[in-house]
Amino acid sequence: MNAVGLAMLLVLGVTIVATGLPVWALLVGVAGAFAATGLAAGTFDAGILSALGPRIVNLLEHDLLQALPLYVFVGVLLQRVAIADALFASAARLLRRTGAGTPLAALAVGTLVAPMNGSVASSSALLGRLVAPRLAGVEPARAITLVSVAATIGVVVPPSLVLILLGDAMLRAHTEASNLPGFTLGTQRIVNTQDILHAALLPAAVLLALWALVAWLRARPPASTDAAAPVSRMQVFQAATTALVIVLLLGGVFVGKLFAVEAAAMGGCLLAVVTLVTRALDRAQWESVLRDTLALSGALFALLVGATTFSLVFRVFGTDKLLAQWVLASPLPAPATAAAVLLLVALCAWVLDAFEMIFVIIPIVAPLLIVQLGDAQQVAVLLLLVLQLSFLVPPMGYAVLMARTRSGLPRVGTGALLRSLSPFMAAQVVVLGLVFAWPRAVHLLDPAVVAVPADAPVPSEQDVVRQMEEMSRQQEPEAQPPADAASK
Repeated sequence: MNAVGLAMLLVLGVTIVATGLPVWALLVGVAGAFAATGLAAGTFDAGILSALGPRIVNLLEHDLLQALPLYVFVGVLLQRVAIADALFASAARLLRRTGAGTPLAALAVGTLVAPMNGSVASSSALLGRLVAPRLAGVEPARAITLVSVAATIGVVVPPSLVLILLGDAMLRAHTEASNLPGFTLGTQRIVNTQDILHAALLPAAVLLALWALVAWLRARPPASTDAAAPVSRMQVFQAATTALVIVLLLGGVFVGKLFAVEAAAMGGCLLAVVTLVTRALDRAQWESVLRDTLALSGALFALLVGATTFSLVFRVFGTDKLLAQWVLASPLPAPATAAAVLLLVALCAWVLDAFEMIFVIIPIVAPLLIVQLGDAQQVAVLLLLVLQLSFLVPPMGYAVLMARTRSGLPRVGTGALLRSLSPFMAAQVVVLGLVFAWPRAVHLLDPAVVAVPADAPVPSEQDVVRQMEEMSRQQEPEAQPPADAASK
């Protein structure tokens, strides 16, 4: 019966592709059907399922989830205001002398906006509106490629919502991996979200540089359609101010000076204030923004609940233990076993989006990968790169699907699109191979570890208690003297 969870995954994948129903509903439906079957067969007791309520409550009380609707709000609002247009027009004008102003501007806007935008779907909608109308003279396959590639930048560029959620998932996965046989913590402590952000930055920078090189080479010789449109001084001011604010907010999150919730709230408030002051939206458009924000946020929270339900039933059948047994007992070397698991992740990501992968698949496979590779940060970056690569593989890749359906560009055959995407995918494979073969690449930005001398005295229990009391007194406000004493 331990293999029943594999059947759950298979049924889920088939129903997602065949029915087109919301994934959260399919997660709950498949989990409910298999749970009912297990209860009828006497595989487990109904009391085990009572843990579902507390699991959902604990999940929804997580502080990190407060950032989720804020990211959604920023993404929805960016699609309706002219700020993103000013960013794109100014970047295209600035880069026009390269002969690849439009492609490079699309990558630049994707890099700036995608972390605040929150999701591949939102980035695809925004870039489809901005870039597609300016690509009328470009081959349709290359136009769709450009939109698809730029829309996935938020998957790897920190501190996007995808990375923040993955960081939280990796913390739990690293903790779970520490309880598996064969795990060695070594000098690495249990990772947190900040560690994942630091690990992803340099590989993301290398990937963006390679993509920019590919976009520039493919624009040789310069196309006549690359002539930049005139840009007003107001647009330049908007673009410069917006870029500065985004860099400051994202930089604050990256270095740990701001929480993700604080940065998302500040960005959302600033964007809303600018929109109100400039009267860019009327009442009906504001209502549409709020409705879409509530709908998308509700869908993501529903996805969380569905994934929690699915994972509970999956673990009740013991399939997670079966998978751990298979992977840990693999006769292949650890790197080969890890590569096989990453290939399975890529196949799943071909039909699921980033949030579904983080909530459903990654909690299952990440602990096993950590045991095989021994480096949680390396595993996190490899998972991000694999997800991003799968989103670009036609015809089912999520970013490609979104670009085909929402950009308004002409229809393109899968073969032509695959040929157009292949240089970008090759660059992705190069970075993936680099991180896999050289784990040090994800640790170059790690904070310095202060070495403790071997002969340093170990503090006694009394010393620890005294230090804690002194710290608590420092955090308390100084007592004010009574009014009569002050008068004396």
